[in-house]
Amino acid sequence: MSGLQTHYSARGIEARILAGIRAAGLNPEQRLSPEELGALDHFHTGGLRASRELLEVTQIRADDRVLDIGAGLAGSARLLASSVGCRVDCIEMSPDYCVGAVLLNRLTGLEDRIKVHEGSALELPFADDSFDVVWMQNVGMNIADKRTLYEEISRVLKPGGRYAFQEMTAGNVATSYFPLPWASEPADNFLVSAEEMQSLLGECGLIAELFEDTSDAHLSRTTANATPAAAGQLGLAVFVDNLAQKAANARRSLEEGQVRLVRGVFRVD
Repeated sequence: MSGLQTHYSARGIEARILAGIRAAGLNPEQRLSPEELGALDHFHTGGLRASRELLEVTQIRADDRVLDIGAGLAGSARLLASSVGCRVDCIEMSPDYCVGAVLLNRLTGLEDRIKVHEGSALELPFADDSFDVVWMQNVGMNIADKRTLYEEISRVLKPGGRYAFQEMTAGNVATSYFPLPWASEPADNFLVSAEEMQSLLGECGLIAELFEDTSDAHLSRTTANATPAAAGQLGLAVFVDNLAQKAANARRSLEEGQVRLVRGVFRVD
């Protein structure tokens, strides 16, 4: 999840989003679809396409209660709510993103299906056994204490509940190209290997139903939000500074095996 470089007032963050929407030729006075906003609000590798693919393998149902951890602007939550009809709770640390998420939920008419909570993934403000699905995309690389993260995910899942995720993992050689979308410098980079991730998940009571490396498939495609949008197009540059450099470094890191992209669905017994 790419962090904002500065903090804005609530009115300032809304103005920034609305300006980006209008510059892309969209009218915020008319109801927008989650797909129209996909280039702006899917802050993860592969963008909207990757979210759709994760949704397909997770098989979320309309009556599922879903928690989106590190939800950002809630782009994935709106995709789930609109395409499946489920209800989604979002947890996000950035007050800026929370304000933006509430605005975009309203502009898409989905505010009745999505609740936005400001808080930490390491101290989830929910009771045990609350959710059928926990959803997370490109968030764990920002979190050093992965054991607590996975323990919290396991805690809030109902028996038989699923943890669906997309994540960067450490490759066979050290990461050397910075800034990256998730880390401006090495001290911000909390990647672990795929093997360590699987081991930790198992120790926290999460059992693999699916775990796959999607790095090569990702590299073979041109993703919707891998590069900055051209003038007049909606894109992540509305929020993310130095996007071109960060995207190029991430791709080079993948090409050279310094990082890997994985996708998984794990279940709690």
